[in-house]
Amino acid sequence: MTQQSVEFLIGKLVTDEELREAFQQNPRAVLMWLLRQGLQLSSLEMEALKSIEPSDLSALAELIDRRLQKASLRRRYMTRTVQDTGTLPTTPLGTTGMRITRVGFGAWAIGGGGWTFAWGNQDDTDSIAAIRHAVERGINWIDTAAVYGLGHSEEVVARALRDIPADDRPYVFTKAGLVWDEHDRSAPPRRVGDPLSIRREVEASLRRLAVERIDLYQMHWPAEDGTPLEDYWGTLLQLKDEGKVRAVGLSNHDVTQLEAAERLGHVDTLQPPFSAIRREVAAAELPWCAAHGTGVIVYSPMQSGLLTGSFSAQRAAQLDAGDWRSRSPDFTGAGLRRNLALAEALRPIAQRHGATVAAVAVAWTLAWPGVSGAIVGARSPAQVDGWIGAAALTLTDADLDEIAGAIERSGAGTGPVRP
Repeated sequence: MTQQSVEFLIGKLVTDEELREAFQQNPRAVLMWLLRQGLQLSSLEMEALKSIEPSDLSALAELIDRRLQKASLRRRYMTRTVQDTGTLPTTPLGTTGMRITRVGFGAWAIGGGGWTFAWGNQDDTDSIAAIRHAVERGINWIDTAAVYGLGHSEEVVARALRDIPADDRPYVFTKAGLVWDEHDRSAPPRRVGDPLSIRREVEASLRRLAVERIDLYQMHWPAEDGTPLEDYWGTLLQLKDEGKVRAVGLSNHDVTQLEAAERLGHVDTLQPPFSAIRREVAAAELPWCAAHGTGVIVYSPMQSGLLTGSFSAQRAAQLDAGDWRSRSPDFTGAGLRRNLALAEALRPIAQRHGATVAAVAVAWTLAWPGVSGAIVGARSPAQVDGWIGAAALTLTDADLDEIAGAIERSGAGTGPVRP
């Protein structure tokens, strides 16, 4: 085995928890996946690596540069082994004039720990490596929010993009409307629509992101401070007119709210939750957006890790108390069993396409009319490699029928089951 292959493989196994767990459960499947990502291995090397015991990983890690472990495969010569040879497919984002790749980088988890909806602690070095790797592989947009990490996610995004030439940088989307208490980080953020508050937020986001204009600015949730939708939506439209933002959208708003906003000014985009588990928006919001020229970027297409193919009941039980998923009914009891059964049903489809279960889960959301792109989170470069194949994966009618049947048998989630 070449030194480069050793570094590539062991670096991934050491720096990515999900990949390491998957390798321990099914070494051959992981090695085949790595081969498809560009790892050069002979048949003899494959046989030798399949015999690696989990206890050997720490010793093998000594073979590689410790800087590589910390940077999670940041070196350019290694990135080229998995970099796409062509441009990822793009699609118009509604009427914004922007064309986006079918998958974008989600920056929720990289906000780190210490706040109500955190995913747990996160190493900023790994986050920056993940963002840069995603951009190198062709992803041309990042979705973040002021509240992610209480400002920290936006700062990390800025650091990751700082050294990338302006013409090569991805679009940056962020959100407003969730205001936190600077003196009590553990307190749940408040849903605020007050126009003066939103103006303070946009200035803070521009500063943290180190940009002169935000490409897409979205209201994160409907306000709960008594501000009418027309007031906060009118403020976003004003920010667009003033050139502080290029496009404006709504996140987590329903059809009635979309209609009210559209009467005041065009809703450029909607960002709803959507996955094979959480399917409610397929009934009304997606058709509305398709009819009104509103772009749609869905979030949580893998249902926060449940549909990655590497999640398990054991892992759910071990979630840190600082991870919001440890308190979700989707990750415990009967709900977890139904969701994992659906994830397992995606595996044969993934094998037929030479793809990952995660990529199939994301591609399912992209198969619905009206969906422009899917936001997918990553905390390391290896996690990006796990789902980026969805950008060019087209599911067949037979695949969609099979998934619909699996949804019905598993009893997972609610909402329409097929495009």
